[in-house]
Amino acid sequence: LQVALDFLDLSRAMAVAEAAAAGGVDCIEAGTPLIKSEGLDAVRALRAAFPNKIIIADMKTMDAGKIEAEAAAKAGANVMTVCGSAGAGTIRECVEAGRHYGIDVAVDLMGVADVEALVRRCEEVGVAWLDVHCAIDAQMQGADPLDELRKVRALTSLTVAVAGGLNSETAAAAAAAGADVVIVGGAITKAIDPKQATADIRKAIDTRQ
Repeated sequence: LQVALDFLDLSRAMAVAEAAAAGGVDCIEAGTPLIKSEGLDAVRALRAAFPNKIIIADMKTMDAGKIEAEAAAKAGANVMTVCGSAGAGTIRECVEAGRHYGIDVAVDLMGVADVEALVRRCEEVGVAWLDVHCAIDAQMQGADPLDELRKVRALTSLTVAVAGGLNSETAAAAAAAGADVVIVGGAITKAIDPKQATADIRKAIDTRQ
């Protein structure tokens, strides 16, 4: 279970991260808005506060892959994201830097036209994760992240994460559909009690209910 901290303010992000950690989250993501607002200091703060959690830097890198992967790794992230719509060279540079600096690379599949071809390339170059990401605008038009998840799961044995409006009612279905990592944002970050919300989602995933 991964919480996506899509905040602009680090103090708010840290407060929710504390609650989510207490509720049983495995991975803590410095969301793209948080990184744009607070820089990689957000990742440093999360690493310092949660030394035993997997920290994801949702960089959504489109260029300068080597530099951005190095920066995320040195800030303490375990995983950084690169856009699947970036050039093949950018993805490869991220992976090569990741090997050198000890950080895994996740490729965000949002906006990718030929997912099957990209998955093959990701496997070839050594990508660790694939992120099935149903954008907010797509959700508003009725898109279901689980449909894409099932397609991707059938294509690869890589770690597959899924994001897109998931909550306690849909997280178990995502896990059952083959997600190794279930990414939850608003259902935790906007909850009145983020700790309890996390615990409820954790239970739903663990019991598939």
